Amino acid sequence: MPLTDTTVKSTKPKPDGKPAKYPDTRGMYLLVNQTGKYWRYDYRFQDKRKTLALGTYPDVSLKSAREKHAEARKLLADGIDPSAQRRTNKLTAKIAASNTFEAIAREWHGKEAHEWDAMHAQRVITAMEHHLFPFIGQRPVTDIKPMELLEVLRKVESAGKLDTAKRLRQRCSAIFRLAILTGRCENDPAAPLVDALKTPQAEPRKAIKRDEIPAFLDALERYDGTRQTKLMMELMLLTFTRVGEMAAARWEEIDFDGALWTIPPEHRKLTAKAKRLPTAQPHLVPLPDRAIAILRDLQAISGGREHVFPNRNDPTRHMSPETLRRALERMGYKGKAHVHGFRSTASTILNETGFNPDAIELSHTEDNKVRAAYNRAEYIEERRTMMKWWADYIGSISEDGKVIPFRGKAA
Repeated sequence: MPLTDTTVKSTKPKPDGKPAKYPDTRGMYLLVNQTGKYWRYDYRFQDKRKTLALGTYPDVSLKSAREKHAEARKLLADGIDPSAQRRTNKLTAKIAASNTFEAIAREWHGKEAHEWDAMHAQRVITAMEHHLFPFIGQRPVTDIKPMELLEVLRKVESAGKLDTAKRLRQRCSAIFRLAILTGRCENDPAAPLVDALKTPQAEPRKAIKRDEIPAFLDALERYDGTRQTKLMMELMLLTFTRVGEMAAARWEEIDFDGALWTIPPEHRKLTAKAKRLPTAQPHLVPLPDRAIAILRDLQAISGGREHVFPNRNDPTRHMSPETLRRALERMGYKGKAHVHGFRSTASTILNETGFNPDAIELSHTEDNKVRAAYNRAEYIEERRTMMKWWADYIGSISEDGKVIPFRGKAA
């Protein structure tokens, strides 16, 4: 007699605790033991007795178990072993899961990330997690078509993030190329979209102009943030290094007696591969008297920690470079100036004043390693003079626009 929902609900193991079988129809039954209730189907295939699991009650109801039983019987009628078909389905699902856009994108990211610094690697994966994975992440790469991808990228474009949309298309193309190389798809749907997106207009990072420096210094003086942040901002202006180099600075890099900051290759804006080369060069920053004074103040603030700018929440790490961006916004410079713009401000004024452009841009990478070593030796004293002039200029400039003339050979 076929089972009923009431019967299934009330079934129990045998009094001695051994499993009990409650038959339904055509080889399907409910197996009940001390651990639970299990749907089973006994059948024969090629003269071999086999058992197919149909699920566990109550997760699988009597009705659902019968539907699975009917599907298995149909496979048998077509000469297909239900157990073998289930294994095939599981393998197919596993392969499909590994062939989703997100799975291959993460594989690509893991392959490429060792060439990037940690912050860039995190930005890349975060952008994909936010703009791509929610829409095409679980789609098999073989099923994604150009128009589908274009629709996703245009969501980013319509939000005004033209440069982000462009970079995402480039990364999608790299992801599909990896899938092609590993035999998981045959074409790159991102390739035809090169001309389908709007071209972002390159804008230089906003920099403070010469006549705006007095107002900026006044705003910095009035800034109500931490003293560490104010000193970091002033040191950035004096040394015009990259903000990442400044944030990651360690006390071991500072030579107070020699008035020199040696930025190691691993902190410079180089590829991960270039940083590991034995020929990778540090960047030497001569420190004027005011910079030395700032660093002395920072010594007292950091309390003997490893970093010049320790993180407030985790003193074993350095301060986030984002701190200066947020400080500029609080000072009223949102959209008006960027911390990277300090390099442009200093470079413009120093070039206009007559300093050697090679000495000004010595932080750039020189491909010729012999010439790089020569430049370091030749320009270091010239840079000392230049950095002193720049610090004196920043220290003396006023609302009247007072300028210190340069009396060196560049005059």
